[in-house]
Amino acid sequence: MKGFLIRLVDVYKNFNSLRVLNGINIDIRKGETFVIMGESGSGKSVILKHIIGILHPDKGQVLFDAMEIPRLEPLALAKVRQRFGMVFQGSALFDSMTVAENVSFGLHTHTDLGEDKIIGIVKEKLRLVGLTGVENKMPAELSGGMKKRVGIARAIAMNPEVILYDEPTAGLDPIMSDVISELIVRVQKTSQATSVVVTHDLKSAYKIATEIGVLNNGVIIEQGTAQEIQKTKNPFVAQFIHGEARDRIEEMMG
Repeated sequence: MKGFLIRLVDVYKNFNSLRVLNGINIDIRKGETFVIMGESGSGKSVILKHIIGILHPDKGQVLFDAMEIPRLEPLALAKVRQRFGMVFQGSALFDSMTVAENVSFGLHTHTDLGEDKIIGIVKEKLRLVGLTGVENKMPAELSGGMKKRVGIARAIAMNPEVILYDEPTAGLDPIMSDVISELIVRVQKTSQATSVVVTHDLKSAYKIATEIGVLNNGVIIEQGTAQEIQKTKNPFVAQFIHGEARDRIEEMMG
């Protein structure tokens, strides 16, 4: 369908006898922030792994820029992946590398840029995520929120067309979660990249999303803007969003 950069068409995925995706249909337009919400273990991260070609569907199509990801040869898939940036749930920084080495990893691996140019890009991306002067620190010296921001800086270092976020606010307190959500919005406005965000953080989803899809039993059971989702008539979605809101209030009250 014209206008969509990423499409999942009737995608099924089993792990042994466990069906995780049960006919997923998702259409994501270029430049939007599509948030996938659902309970823990519902298959949200499995969708991200299909989009980037780490997993292949048992049935259905996964399309990026009209290319069918599972059918790409390894070299072609590797080239396509360079158009993506990935922010991992646990940040996934290399413990033995400095912040600068982490952020520049893709630039050193996939480009022929000179060292001065790479250093300039590293400083620019760290400034964008609010981390100036930390280039020589090691991951062990950083707080959880700082690690998340370094992870985002690394993901955007090569100016990707698509940024995938896997639970970007997981493990953070409400204040730092809000900081990361604001950062995701700022990065999207600055880069104009297409963002796909997996989260169960309701407040974050409402802040960052142009479109939200709610996942349950392996299918998207409701999709719409934050305002539309909040007016849902679906019993599961209503229970999910009210339960998440209650949990957030309890967390803030300690």
